[in-house]
Amino acid sequence: MNDWTLLQQDPSEALTRLHYFSFNKKHATGQVEARITVKEFATAKTIDRKFYATADLCVNQKTLRFQPVGWGETLLIALSECLRNLRRFDYEECAEASPPASE
Repeated sequence: MNDWTLLQQDPSEALTRLHYFSFNKKHATGQVEARITVKEFATAKTIDRKFYATADLCVNQKTLRFQPVGWGETLLIALSECLRNLRRFDYEECAEASPPASE
């Protein structure tokens, strides 16, 4: 059912359908769940950017923190690009910084 796109009266309304996915990422001490949200825009600014996927989990935290994303003209392309970016880097649990010692 793609009739929902007809409900948007103005492109500035940015009507979007959300698709949710879950992915288990392996790391040194086990697994961590990543939830991926794919936004499907009613009207895209460019033909090849109708879907945008983003993971709720950051990877590569100890070096250069990165949040996996993906763009594409189909849901499959955006999701697969986000998963590829999620798999590319390790998930590194960061130890909480200890509070400064009081004098």
